[in-house]
Amino acid sequence: MQFTSEMSHKRTILSERKRRIMPKDNILLITTDQQRFDTVNAWGNQSIFTPHLNYMAAMGTSYTGCYAGCPICVPSRTTIMTGVEGYESGVVSNDTHAAFMQKCTENRSTLPAVLTDAGYQTCAKGKMHFDPARAHYGFEHMRLPLDYMREYDKKQPLARPKIHGVGECEAEPVISTVEEKDSITTWTADEAIDFLETRDTTRPFFLWTSFTKPHPPFDPCRNYWELYDGIPLPRPITGDWSETVESTPQGFLAGSYENSNLYLFGPEQKQASRRAYYACITQIDYQLGRIFGSMRENDLFRNTWVIFTSDHGEMLGDHHMSQKNLFFEGSAHVPLLIMPPQGREIPHNLKTDRLVTLADLYPTILAMTGLSVPQGRSGRNVLDICGLSKDRLFFGNSLNRNFCVMEGKIKLIYSAVGDHTLLFDLNKDPQERHDLSGSPEYTHVLERLRKLLLEHTVRHTPEALTEDRRFVTYDAPRFPGDMPGRWFGFHYHDYSVDTFH
Repeated sequence: MQFTSEMSHKRTILSERKRRIMPKDNILLITTDQQRFDTVNAWGNQSIFTPHLNYMAAMGTSYTGCYAGCPICVPSRTTIMTGVEGYESGVVSNDTHAAFMQKCTENRSTLPAVLTDAGYQTCAKGKMHFDPARAHYGFEHMRLPLDYMREYDKKQPLARPKIHGVGECEAEPVISTVEEKDSITTWTADEAIDFLETRDTTRPFFLWTSFTKPHPPFDPCRNYWELYDGIPLPRPITGDWSETVESTPQGFLAGSYENSNLYLFGPEQKQASRRAYYACITQIDYQLGRIFGSMRENDLFRNTWVIFTSDHGEMLGDHHMSQKNLFFEGSAHVPLLIMPPQGREIPHNLKTDRLVTLADLYPTILAMTGLSVPQGRSGRNVLDICGLSKDRLFFGNSLNRNFCVMEGKIKLIYSAVGDHTLLFDLNKDPQERHDLSGSPEYTHVLERLRKLLLEHTVRHTPEALTEDRRFVTYDAPRFPGDMPGRWFGFHYHDYSVDTFH
């Protein structure tokens, strides 16, 4: 018995030593820009081709209830980098996040800084949208869309991207002016594969591969546009509160009027934009096949977590709206799939609709690496599905003008532009067709959610309130299209900003 006990003890020690010297798991975070939640074939959309997102769904977990707390590019990326929601950091617009990000970098609490300090090789490939553009904020190495544009400045006789003239905010469809091999989508995949094949193999890695599409311009390469020839696509959604452009609460349309003409489009024009949008997503998905192929060839599936999500969605004509920054499903609800290292006996092909947010990525990734989470983070580890409360509240703040509170599947959306309130029961009405804010049956629910939202705003965003604790309101557009200072978003040679798409 003594011999057996000693042998068992020795095996335990050897096992512990092996555990200590085994390299930590790698992390591959893949993001798209402006991809709404309902664009995954495996999640039920039979109009879109996404074979490699389907692969992730089959081999991992689909989190179908993921939301962006501030559905705008810079705030969402700041939240991913820091684990802090926009309403807590104050980053609720694209204007600036530099001061907050610099503070987090100095105290080494950005996600890549924490991982770099823990011995990870950290690399960003693709759109970061940092301010200033070349700030690393904890990453050891970065390659940005700016670098893609600089490369192709030198290749102008061979390929010239973005000379179609459609801007980064416009919704009109257009065909890419370069072949697939020269597209920014292929370049981003090339960069990711280059890292996987040339990395320091003595260290685990954190690679953030950030695609710029399907953010406008909706300019897929022609072969992807042609894939959707003849395939019926879902029609834009309208409801009893948005039957026409004119009858829709105009405050919710202010951002659409500022940045695009989609509210003017006829039905087939809207479908053409959706076709180009879907084609951009499929073009990214097919490039995921190349990245996954490189992972297989380099034996990385066995020790790499793969995460896929997007910074926010795209209204795509729903309720006559375009763009993001709103808390409707098309804008704030995003895909999230997590595929664990293969062969670990971790359950796969799972689906949960428990509420999660982009702030959850930070503690989840640190849980994957076995690192502790710094104090003051907003999110939760979503790998513990049973620990995700069904009663979790969601709060959203965009631009200090658009607000949201969600309790279970009951969602209140408020716009200070026009002082509009809408209430939806997503259990019965997942497409937000029926406004319940005037329903007697939901009077108590409305008042409770209003109180929760006001109390939350008092704590986190008092500047959005008057002295008597009412929301500061702004005039809504007086009529469809009433928006001065329109911004079409075109960038071509301004290399001070990381917003080339």
